[in-house]
Amino acid sequence: MAQATFAATLFDEWIEAGLRDVVISPGSRSTPLVLAAAQREELTLHVRLDERSAGFFALGRALATKTPVAVIVTSGTAATELHACVAEADLAFVPLIVVTADRPPELHGVGAAQTIEQGRLYGEMVRLFEEPGVARYDLASSWRPLANRLWHFATGESLAAGPVHLNAAFVEPLMGTPVELPERESVVVFRAPDEHLPDVATFDVAGQSVLCVVGRGVSKEVIDECHQLDWVVLGDATAQGSLAYFDALLRCDDFVERVRPDLVVRLGGVPASKVLADQLRAWNLRTVALSGAGFVADPDHLIHETYAGLPHHDYAPLKANHDYAATWRRASDDVATWLETAERDESVLNEPLVARAVVAASNASGAALVVGSSMPVRDVEWWAPSRECATYANRGVNGIDGVVSTALGVAVGSKALGLVGDLTMLHDVSGLVEGLGNGRGSCVLVVVDNRGGGIFSFLPQASDLESDRFELLFGTPRPHDLEVVASAFGHSSSTVRTLDELRNAIEKGLSSDGLSVVVAKVPSRKENVTLHQEWNDHVTQLVNKGNA
Repeated sequence: MAQATFAATLFDEWIEAGLRDVVISPGSRSTPLVLAAAQREELTLHVRLDERSAGFFALGRALATKTPVAVIVTSGTAATELHACVAEADLAFVPLIVVTADRPPELHGVGAAQTIEQGRLYGEMVRLFEEPGVARYDLASSWRPLANRLWHFATGESLAAGPVHLNAAFVEPLMGTPVELPERESVVVFRAPDEHLPDVATFDVAGQSVLCVVGRGVSKEVIDECHQLDWVVLGDATAQGSLAYFDALLRCDDFVERVRPDLVVRLGGVPASKVLADQLRAWNLRTVALSGAGFVADPDHLIHETYAGLPHHDYAPLKANHDYAATWRRASDDVATWLETAERDESVLNEPLVARAVVAASNASGAALVVGSSMPVRDVEWWAPSRECATYANRGVNGIDGVVSTALGVAVGSKALGLVGDLTMLHDVSGLVEGLGNGRGSCVLVVVDNRGGGIFSFLPQASDLESDRFELLFGTPRPHDLEVVASAFGHSSSTVRTLDELRNAIEKGLSSDGLSVVVAKVPSRKENVTLHQEWNDHVTQLVNKGNA
């Protein structure tokens, strides 16, 4: 009974704090935990067979709800399967409560089945690790504070938001009925230490040309504030309302000379664009970070100073050069006009057109967008119109792990569009086992089928290696018919080859419950490289002509 009461107390405390979603993978040792969760009507349970899929599904729920999600697994390799999602949640600052069931200490080191060393399994990736041992009534007064600590470290009250890990040992019998729970005490709030940074109110950029680079963690409201200050905002794929087509514009030497800013402001994560990163290094300008949107990524060590807070349009000294912002807007608008014409002239799909169509569908329908790594995230960032709806991408670790499951997690109770490559879908094919599970909602997964890893065709490996060796080691094409794969799991699926077919398939999927998989057939990866170069060359001619 102590174990059942311990588990019930954890969930009682977490529910009071705001927990609503619990993701479970079946197992025996975790029985006290899953039964405690199942007894609470406030919670929505999501059961996923594959722990890795379960972890990324929980990540998607946490992204969509902006609230910690608990994920429960049994002991042994089940716990190791969560390592990838913990790594992503760590670097993407997503609040997860990871609960791994464990054997008691006396079963460790003696050859007991399904027993590994789970203490500090995720190392420094978690904000807090707790291992309270087997539950005992004489320690019942510690149970609520334990749950409280885990919740507040996950939400970022002490450190930046992220995953926490509870390794809970249980002894047999695992079934039990909870008795009266320990009383709830006053909540202890774990405050983050003061940064002792100068406030943004002391930051003066009046009349200067300001280039603001934003990424993961920066909200639409913050970007709107930047626009009102005439800051030029270049954002990653998740940014809502940032300036479109900046990657192509920065490939034009003449344009780069004209738009050299006076300073660079950084907020949140970094865009995928290598061209932007190279240009920021080449300019090597005064670079200022604002901490109000969370951790500011600085892989090239360009930041000179940091201010606390966020930009606000009422603060006059933050008002930048209007003409500088207008120059960027005109160039972006010119590219948009040309792309709309090119779109009308195309009879078949290509990868940038798929990205443009998916973003347009998200903007029109209000469906959240989940973008896969490799080429999809780059084509959304480089060639798609500005995102108007919530957009997510696993850009903490930048892997293709679990993206299908993340999209499904986002879609529960709502609508979501996923954009992934063929290998990303196959890598997380176990996510298709459950689909949306018992949760209602609509998810349309658009799969760009270029028959392999498209990003590698843009890298030196493609030109430096013989074709056969490149295909074996990097291109890695797979023969599977993705429409058949999706159908085999019981999901609606279709294959499209034109823009009209793609748009119709997306519209149909968003109007239906459950998961719909749309396989977009596109030209070869080699042809895709040529297409990107042709489009970039055309933008350069367009921008130069516009300045003539």
